[in-house]
Amino acid sequence: MHIIETVGLTKHYGKVTGVQGLSLIVGEGEIFGFLGPNGAGKTTFIHLLLDILRPERGRARVFGLDCHRDSREIRRRIGYIPGEIAFYDELSGREYLELMASFRSGGARRLRELQSRFGLDLRKKIRTYSRGMKQKLAIIQAFMHDPELLILDEPTTGLDPLMQREFEELLGTERGRGKTIFLSSHLLSEVERLCERVGIIRAGELVEVATLAELKRQRVRRMHITFTREITLGESCLGGARVLKTQGCELVLEVQGEVPILLHALSALPVADLSFPEATLEDTFLEHCGEQS
Repeated sequence: MHIIETVGLTKHYGKVTGVQGLSLIVGEGEIFGFLGPNGAGKTTFIHLLLDILRPERGRARVFGLDCHRDSREIRRRIGYIPGEIAFYDELSGREYLELMASFRSGGARRLRELQSRFGLDLRKKIRTYSRGMKQKLAIIQAFMHDPELLILDEPTTGLDPLMQREFEELLGTERGRGKTIFLSSHLLSEVERLCERVGIIRAGELVEVATLAELKRQRVRRMHITFTREITLGESCLGGARVLKTQGCELVLEVQGEVPILLHALSALPVADLSFPEATLEDTFLEHCGEQS
């Protein structure tokens, strides 16, 4: 089942592109990572799903329901953490959560579990909370009614490393329960640990959708080699790898394609040491978005 499905979704702010012709499918039970630099259109896309914004063209469906016509039903079934969170600062944490629970069927059925998990004192006024405490409050309100879909925009901002790990464990638990999670994040390491599939958006356009394994296979990698003596090399004897740098006994290659051919060529040379790190999501992200500030 397609939990999120958009076709040709387009939104502009005057002459500025929010999203352009964005078509995307997110399946049931997956944690989907949504990546892009600041201003790329991530939050605009989320706001279109939530009917906070209306598209100029295209269509969006969640749970098979129209995001505009059926927005009330969709919101009832999702949990949402916005990138910029606004609270009623004069309320206590508990009063705020009780207010949020009153808007949803299911209310706050998981409140006690989540409060214990994140160690948040709900008796205090929200205005006394630190940035990290407010983020915990946002997490609790998004999860407490046990939603089918979680839409999370930079959900770990302000959390310390221990709480980030706790949050990641929570997402793993939710996925095991069959929940679908749409995760927009700048933390590439976080996405790489949690997601099997990612979409990369740049200047409002979706430039890549693939599994992490597929992305890594496509990526250009760098190999650092140290020889026992200084040698002279040409690209022709290195299986098509491109020489980026030579300095004394050290060599840096750009490698794409068949690694065994290169390793066979190197086997005839006096190699003392070799480093060939696995391609990372950061490599992919920079390749697609590095030119955009």
